[in-house]
Amino acid sequence: MPASLDPAIIKGLSIFDGLDDAARTEVLVSAISKRYPAGHPVFEQGEVAAHFFALLFGRLRVTQVTTEGQQVIVRMVNPGDLFGIAKALRRPDYPGTATAVTESLAVAWPMEAWDPLIRRFPTIAIAAMQTMGNRLQEAHTRLRELSTEEVERRVAHAVLRLAAQAGSKEARGIRIDFPISRQDIAEMTGTTLHTVSRILSAWESAGLVEGGRQKLVVRDPHALVLIGDGLRKGLL
Repeated sequence: MPASLDPAIIKGLSIFDGLDDAARTEVLVSAISKRYPAGHPVFEQGEVAAHFFALLFGRLRVTQVTTEGQQVIVRMVNPGDLFGIAKALRRPDYPGTATAVTESLAVAWPMEAWDPLIRRFPTIAIAAMQTMGNRLQEAHTRLRELSTEEVERRVAHAVLRLAAQAGSKEARGIRIDFPISRQDIAEMTGTTLHTVSRILSAWESAGLVEGGRQKLVVRDPHALVLIGDGLRKGLL
């Protein structure tokens, strides 16, 4: 039953900072937990938005299909993120498709619980607004990059964002802590798989990154910063 969820499962999520155990218990009254295997959609673009979610662990990829039929990766959902809040966007449907990249666990609330929840706990509304503001800022940054930057700079910025959001330090550098393909990076940066493959192969030869099947280790993040900022000549 929804009321049986342990309030401790959301204790570490920043969206619920400041709530005590009694408040977290109240927040979870209408919630359920859902597990998603890798490759399984949480929701699909255009589907009626029945729930909103908080990701407990795992990673999700959010994609959109344009009117021309091109698929683009809008963003990655990381542990602790609130997502799928279509009602906050005044939409009856989900604007994109969220798919589990790795096995993932989320808490789900019925969409009709959103308004009562933010009225009862204004700190959640404030945190949600900050989250949406950050996403909007990132979207503006990506739009500017697409409009003004050469492709190698865009790829450098995309890889650095992934490393910052989901990087795990190890002896060889910073490992992006979920499966990431060259096609994923192409969809993030508005270019082709062929172009991304050429860029990453050149970077591997220069010792800037280390690739493999759906894995990527950033070995020289400073060099990628210089490429992204246009202060170092690209390798193509």
